[in-house]
Amino acid sequence: MSTETINVVQALFARLARDQPDLTDIDRRLMTAFERLMIGRPEITDGATSVTSICIEAGVSRASYYRSPVASAIKEILKDPQTRRPELDDLCDEVKRLCRTERQMRSEHATEVRDLRGTIATYANQIQALTLANHQLTEDNRRLQARLTATAPNVVMLPGAS
Repeated sequence: MSTETINVVQALFARLARDQPDLTDIDRRLMTAFERLMIGRPEITDGATSVTSICIEAGVSRASYYRSPVASAIKEILKDPQTRRPELDDLCDEVKRLCRTERQMRSEHATEVRDLRGTIATYANQIQALTLANHQLTEDNRRLQARLTATAPNVVMLPGAS
């Protein structure tokens, strides 16, 4: 977590406290919980910067969170692309990306296996047809050889044709 992000969070919360002097204990707990999550030191949760994690860290309900003026400040912080999130969020995003990639690769693999099975079936059919044709030709050759030997002696076999 960069010190710049921490400074942005603290400055925004300081401005919120200045603009709204009647912040409740719930608001302060939400701010503290969010700061802990942003610096990567959660006490209760896994450290993700989600509404659920913030509420659990602060010990407040989601309804209290959404009623609090802190919610809009947190939303503003998280919307800013310059805000560096904790490493856990980066890792969660990486896991999601890897899961999508794995799903895509499994799908491609399944498609390839299906295509290969189709190719195998085609080759098996061709092999079967060729085997039958070879058997038929062998049988025809045997019949012709038998006929040749059984016919009159006016046909002479060529050498090496056995």
